[in-house]
Amino acid sequence: MKFLVDAQLPPALGRAIAKHGHNAAHVSDLGLQSADDSVIWSDAIRLGAVIVGKDEDFVTRRISRPPAPPVVWVRIGNVSRRHLLRGFLPLLPQIVAFVDAGESIVEVRDG
Repeated sequence: MKFLVDAQLPPALGRAIAKHGHNAAHVSDLGLQSADDSVIWSDAIRLGAVIVGKDEDFVTRRISRPPAPPVVWVRIGNVSRRHLLRGFLPLLPQIVAFVDAGESIVEVRDG
C-alpha cells in the first residue's frame, strides 16, 4: 500500500511505515513541505496513495470532493516522535485492512 504522510507529522513516520513493507513518503521527500492541501491531495490521487495526516481538512475534503484518496486521520495529540510511532505502528496492519476493505477514513486515536 502507498502512503503519503502530511507535514504535521514527522518524516520518521513515513520511514517507519516503509520499514513495515509499504511504499511511504513524507511530503518533504517530494518537495511538498509547504504545499497547499490541494496540491498534496492531487499528488495522493496521482500516486494512488493514502494520505496520513492530523489535519481535519483532509477528512472534510474526503467527504465532499471525489475522486478522493483514503485518509488516515491521526488524532494522537502533540507527543514525542517516539510516542507517536509507538501508538501508530502497532495499528498499521488494522489500518491497511480497513483501507483494503474500502474504508475511506480511518481514525487513529491515542489509547
